[in-house]
Amino acid sequence: MSTRIQQLEQTMGQAGLNSLLVTDPKHVYYLTGFASDPHERFLGLLLIRGEEPILIVPALDAEAARAASSVSHIVTHEDTDNPYVILGQQFTSSPGVLGIEKEQLTVSRFELLQQSVAPDQFQDIGPLLRSMRVVKSTDEIARMKHAIHLIEDVLRQGLNHFKIGMTEIELVAELEYFMKKSGAAGPSFDTMVLSGPNTALPHGVPGNRKIGAGDLLMFDMGVYADNYASDITRTFAVGDITPEQTKIYQTVLEANMHGIQAIQPGVTLASVDQAARKVTIDAGYGPYFMHRLGHGLGMDVHEYPSVHGNNQDLVQAGMVFTVEPGIYVPNIGGVRIEDDIYVTENGVEVLTSYPKELTVIG
Repeated sequence: MSTRIQQLEQTMGQAGLNSLLVTDPKHVYYLTGFASDPHERFLGLLLIRGEEPILIVPALDAEAARAASSVSHIVTHEDTDNPYVILGQQFTSSPGVLGIEKEQLTVSRFELLQQSVAPDQFQDIGPLLRSMRVVKSTDEIARMKHAIHLIEDVLRQGLNHFKIGMTEIELVAELEYFMKKSGAAGPSFDTMVLSGPNTALPHGVPGNRKIGAGDLLMFDMGVYADNYASDITRTFAVGDITPEQTKIYQTVLEANMHGIQAIQPGVTLASVDQAARKVTIDAGYGPYFMHRLGHGLGMDVHEYPSVHGNNQDLVQAGMVFTVEPGIYVPNIGGVRIEDDIYVTENGVEVLTSYPKELTVIG
C-alpha cells in the first residue's frame, strides 16, 4: 500500500468518512501508481475503514494494474457486467458516509452509485485530494522538470525550423511533431501559435495566417511526460517591431519578474497577482491584462491554486504554479511571458529556463 493511501486513510476518520471512492483516473494513478484511461469503463479505488484497499478495473486492464499498482486486491469487470453492482458487492456492511469526487462524477454515474451502494450520506473528498496534491514531492518535481526540459527543447527546434511565410498552423504541426519525437506523451493542451493581430487574443486559435515581418509571435505550449505537465509561453519579434510593441513587451517582462519576486511561503496568492498587475497598471495597460496571473501545475495543466487578485489562500512550500502576465491590445498585438514556479521553504525555484529577453527572429 502506498504512503499516499495511508495518508488518505488517516484523514478519513478526521473527516467522518466510513468509506471513500476515488474515480478520477489521475487520482487513481496518484494513489496507486496505476495509470490508465478507462474511456467509458468504470475505474475506481475503494477505501473502507479497517479493510484492505480495493482497486476495481476493466478486465482488459487487469494485468497492467497488477504490474503497476501498489494495491494488491484487484477486482475486475467485463464489458457485459454492471460495474456498480460489483462495486456494491465489496461492502460487507453499510457504507455509512461515503466520500466521492463530486467534480468528477456525472449525474448518471452518481445515480448508479446511489442505487448500488446506498450510503447513509455522500461527502465530497475533492478538498482532501487537493490538499495532498498541492504539495509536490521530490519525485514529482523531477518529473515536471523533465517535462519542462522537453518543451523548451521543442521550442528551440521549432524556432530553428521557422521561416517567414509559414502559417500559424504549420508551425503548430512542426512543434507537435517535435514533441512526439522528443519522447513526450503529447501536448498537455492545444498548442497555441499566434502572430500579428492574433496575439491580442489571449486564447486565440492558430489558423492559416502567414507569419510576416513586423509581427509579434507568441508560443503557448506544454507536454505531458511521465504523467506530469509543463506549460510555457514566450513571445518573439519577427524582424523590427514598433516602439509601442516593444514597450508592451518590456512591461510584461517586468510584471513577470515582479510576480516571481513576490512569491514566498505565507503570503497570499492575491498579493502575488497584485504585485505583477501593478506593473501593468502603472504603465497604463491595466485594462489589457484581463486574466489571472497563473494557475497550479502538476498532473493537470490547470489545477489548484488559482493565482488571482481575490484569492486569500496562502502560498505554501511545495506548490507549483505559473506566473504568466500578459497585455493584449487590439490592432497592436499582445505579449505573454509564462514561467513555471516551484515554491521552496526560502522562496522560489524558477523551473523554466528559456530566455525571456526580447528576441528578434526571422
